[in-house]
Amino acid sequence: MRAVIQRARDAKVTVQGEVVGEIRDGFVILLGVTHDDTIEDAEYLANKIVHLRVFEDENEKMNLSLKDVGGDILSISQFTLYGDTRKGRRPNFMQAARPEQANTLYEQFNNLIKNEGINIATGEFGAMMDVTLTNVGPVTLILDSKEK
Repeated sequence: MRAVIQRARDAKVTVQGEVVGEIRDGFVILLGVTHDDTIEDAEYLANKIVHLRVFEDENEKMNLSLKDVGGDILSISQFTLYGDTRKGRRPNFMQAARPEQANTLYEQFNNLIKNEGINIATGEFGAMMDVTLTNVGPVTLILDSKEK
């Protein structure tokens, strides 16, 4: 399971012109699922993300976690994180999980975040979405559950 995490001042996701998810101050997470991912991968990433210390403390040092600052998460499913661009000009998405498996793990990941007491908004799985955000820092990190 892969996650691209962006610290955001604000963010929203729209589907066909309608806002379906919106946050203030927190993370935008693009989450990709591959074939051999399990609930353990979702648990690892959810725990890691909630406790990442990338928010500034009173000394302007990145020392505080999402939980410490009471931040929100906007979670977006993103199968293209498993796009392989090594050959040709068109990405190969064979490493992305089938939609049924990916959606199940995406929902489990989101529930794990909720269980941590974090406010979470989501996009619409499988839909064409427009995501807008104000990236703070900018702080952007990539996590992969297979690279523990």
